[in-house]
Amino acid sequence: MKRRSFLVAAALAALPGMALAHGPSRQKISLTTEVAAAPEEVWATIGNFQDMSWHPAVHSSTGEGGNDIDATRLLVLGQEGGPTIAEVLYKYDAAKMTYSYRITDVAVEVLPVTNYSSHLTVTPRDGGGSKIEWKGAFYRGYPNNDPPPELNDEAAIAAVTGVYQAGLDALVAKFGAPGS
Repeated sequence: MKRRSFLVAAALAALPGMALAHGPSRQKISLTTEVAAAPEEVWATIGNFQDMSWHPAVHSSTGEGGNDIDATRLLVLGQEGGPTIAEVLYKYDAAKMTYSYRITDVAVEVLPVTNYSSHLTVTPRDGGGSKIEWKGAFYRGYPNNDPPPELNDEAAIAAVTGVYQAGLDALVAKFGAPGS
C-alpha cells in the first residue's frame, strides 16, 4: 500500500513538468470584413477553390478536381517561379457559400505554420452587402520547445493574419465597403 501511494504521489508530482513539455498549442484566428456587394457576387469571385486570383499575393493558381472534396490546388506566390503552397479541399458547400481546405505542403520559410486548416465563408450582411469570414487553425512552424523567433507562435499568427488581411482588403477594394 505504501508503494502504491508513493507511485501515485510521484506521478502527480511529475504532472506539472509534463505539462510544460507538451510542445506547441494549436493557434486559431478569425478575421472578417464587410463589403457592399451581394453574397452571390462575392461568392462568384472567391467560391471557386481552383481560382485564387483575387488574392494579391497569389501569382497563379492551378489544380485538379474543381470544387469536389479532395480537389487540390497549387498556389504560386509573388511571381512566376515564386514559392508555392499546396492545398487540398475537404469541405465545400456552394449553397452555404463556404469551403474548408488544408495546406499539404509549404516551406516554413514561406508560411511559418504546420498542420494548417482554413475556412472561408460569405454570408449576407444586415442592411445589405456581405460579410466575409476567413478563419484558420494551425501550429507554429517549429514543433518543438524553444522555437526560433521566426518560427514561434507569434510569427505564425502574424503571418496568417497578414495573408488573411491582404485577401480581405483586396475584396473590400474590389467590391467596396458598405455605405461607401
